[in-house]
Amino acid sequence: MDFDLTDEQRLLKDSVDRLIADQYQFEQRKKYIAEPDGWSQAVWQQYAEIGLLGLPFAEAHGGFGGGPVETMIVMEAFGRGLVLEPYFATVILGGGLLRRAGTPTQQQALLPQVAQGKLKLAFAHVERQSRYDLADVATTARQDGAVWVLDGAKSVVLHGDCADRLLVTARVSGDRRDRMGIGLFMVDPAAAGVSRRGYPTQDGLRAAEVALSDVRVPQDDTLDDSGGALPAIEHVVDEAIAALCAEAVGAMQEMHETTLEYLKTRQQFGRPIGQFQVLQHRSVDMLVALEQARSMAMFAAVTAAEQNATERRRAIAAAKVQIGRSGRHIGQEAIQLHGGIGMTMEYKVGHHFKRMTMIDKLFGDADAHLETLARLGGLFGKAQAA
Repeated sequence: MDFDLTDEQRLLKDSVDRLIADQYQFEQRKKYIAEPDGWSQAVWQQYAEIGLLGLPFAEAHGGFGGGPVETMIVMEAFGRGLVLEPYFATVILGGGLLRRAGTPTQQQALLPQVAQGKLKLAFAHVERQSRYDLADVATTARQDGAVWVLDGAKSVVLHGDCADRLLVTARVSGDRRDRMGIGLFMVDPAAAGVSRRGYPTQDGLRAAEVALSDVRVPQDDTLDDSGGALPAIEHVVDEAIAALCAEAVGAMQEMHETTLEYLKTRQQFGRPIGQFQVLQHRSVDMLVALEQARSMAMFAAVTAAEQNATERRRAIAAAKVQIGRSGRHIGQEAIQLHGGIGMTMEYKVGHHFKRMTMIDKLFGDADAHLETLARLGGLFGKAQAA
């Protein structure tokens, strides 16, 4: 398999790397957090101007027709910079759901707005009892004439406090954990019956708790009311996990490079501590963990578009396991090798480790995905029907 980037992909990488180097130094990031939305509107517009917000969308929808590899390039750079803007929530999750579950009319009307930076989306799916089970949906949707009426609550809606539209899962039939009976609806946060409470997360990003009480959704804002939305949701979540794996690699690489630089400059007993052999061994172990994670992130990227759900799930689960394990090892080593300074809010290593911890928990931690992988017969188990 050829892992070299194409000329277009190299140009994309150079462009994104340059943008992050110019706009996302650690001190600049602190200023963005202090802005009203918790992220920079100016940087968001720059994403739109260079085409990042339309990267995975078809050219007919104002995009560039990029795939998971292009997303991997962008997300790895974002991981190095600890990007705050709602790219993951809007483009990867929200845009992915519109691409896979939206009607042609909805795609034509909304995806160009996303690409232009004029429409922000959030995926409202997680509920307090659901943990990592995508089929566990207690929020209900009942039909009332030409509209659907939604009732329920959603938790930890990523960037849900600034989203212009919420993509909400609700049960149209069946019991709470049934795979069938899940619908997907687009809700205006300003609609009657919708309340949301925003808050900062541990990694400096934003999320919201969303409550729905007799929220009326017109038919035009229904993405799937047949009850068969779960396969599309699972595919988008697998693509999102592949993107998170790439972001994690960027964060791990930054932690490793920052730690190496610290070992070269920190003096102890009259010489840099990086000259002590035991610390050299520990930095090499960090590099091994980083390269293992990078390999699995690339594997996740090239399999994210796989139509066979079982094979895709195996690859994504295996990647998430390795990302979680490598991230924990590199983060702990980076903190320990920095000593007390690594724990301070003024130093970036601790912030990267916080983001790595959040990535591990999003859509299932390493243990949960290891259980999934075992249930599917391992990474190279006998192929099953999708």
